[in-house]
Amino acid sequence: MNSSHEPPTENVSTASISRRRFLAQTSLGLATASTLNATTVLGAGASGKIRLGVIGCGGRGSWITNLFNEHGGYEIAGVADFFQDRVDTVATKFQLKPEQTFTGLKCAEKLIAKGGLDAVAIISPPYFHPEQARAAVEAGLNVYVAKPIAVDVPGAKSIEESGKLATKKGLVFQVDFQTRANEFFTEAMKRVHAGAIGEIVFGESSYQCGRLSLKGPIGTTPEARLRNWAFDIALSGDIIVEQNIHTLDVMNWAMNHVPPVRCSGTGGRKVRVDVGDCWDNFQLTYEYPNKVGVAFHSRQFDCDAPGGIINKMYGSKGALLTEYGGNVMIRGAGDAFYRGGRTNAIYKEGTQTNIKTFHELVGKKDVSNATVPISVRSNLIAIMGRMAAYTGRTVTWDEVIKSEEKLDARLGSMKA
Repeated sequence: MNSSHEPPTENVSTASISRRRFLAQTSLGLATASTLNATTVLGAGASGKIRLGVIGCGGRGSWITNLFNEHGGYEIAGVADFFQDRVDTVATKFQLKPEQTFTGLKCAEKLIAKGGLDAVAIISPPYFHPEQARAAVEAGLNVYVAKPIAVDVPGAKSIEESGKLATKKGLVFQVDFQTRANEFFTEAMKRVHAGAIGEIVFGESSYQCGRLSLKGPIGTTPEARLRNWAFDIALSGDIIVEQNIHTLDVMNWAMNHVPPVRCSGTGGRKVRVDVGDCWDNFQLTYEYPNKVGVAFHSRQFDCDAPGGIINKMYGSKGALLTEYGGNVMIRGAGDAFYRGGRTNAIYKEGTQTNIKTFHELVGKKDVSNATVPISVRSNLIAIMGRMAAYTGRTVTWDEVIKSEEKLDARLGSMKA
């Protein structure tokens, strides 16, 4: 299994963060270690580290495992992936024993059932997130899950229920969106919600990038599809759910999490046609209350044009202008103006901050789990756009909420 793909490299600087900022984000402090709840301390042993199991050892899975380890407050205590070679690579690096590694279609369930963990990080293909998250919460584990949380409405609702169950059981459930951990995005949104740009009149949300790289031979077998899951609708949710959710989440955030009234548009599969069944472009209009329209467009194929994850929200007093990996600012007169700053290292920095926050939340037993409902909302907005484009008709929010359609990955013949 592979992890959620990172945003396009042309928009994310690979420059390392400053030493001071890195230390600020990864420092633990004696207070944090001492406030770990009794269950966690007993499970982790005298070190006070959170014993973490990682589900998904592909590109981002192995990358984020390194970040958890570098933080210093985690012990990598188990890994799971359908593919043996991916498990072996991570297990070798962290010197895991065979009994700490799990493969097969039910690798996550095997890892969870083995016991000895305090938390899991779910970095598997989105199709599996709802089932794996529910199993972890029911087993009494804290959950860190990558976006998107699900590929269909029933899956998103399942995540929402798991988040509520986690709170009821005293567990932390966190969704990893890097923008929501960035100081410039956070401050800009705070100002927008306080009225800095006035009443929002219209907006634009876009995600332009080149095609993703293949992770193995192209084929239609379940194994080949899992290797290249990002190109498979059922496994990824299509590009609008798997990748474009970054920009749609910022749109959702700017609109203060009020859902769109309706959505219409189109898209297709015109350029990248050699692998999978995902579309390679979408063009949509989301209509919000008071006739506020937000134009959305995306591509995932190579062409001689600049890319970017960009949001522009225009209000009666100014405009919010953001780019993942670029500038975040508010243009306007007087108090409306906010210089903001660049977010060149947001992909890594945001993840590091979320890993640090997760550790702190577990230590403080803060189970408010505030990232769950807003992430569910953004996921449903992405699915809404997919529904509108696929059907070629206007889809209302009420239709989305009532949808019972479940995507079927057709993996029944695979090794459990």
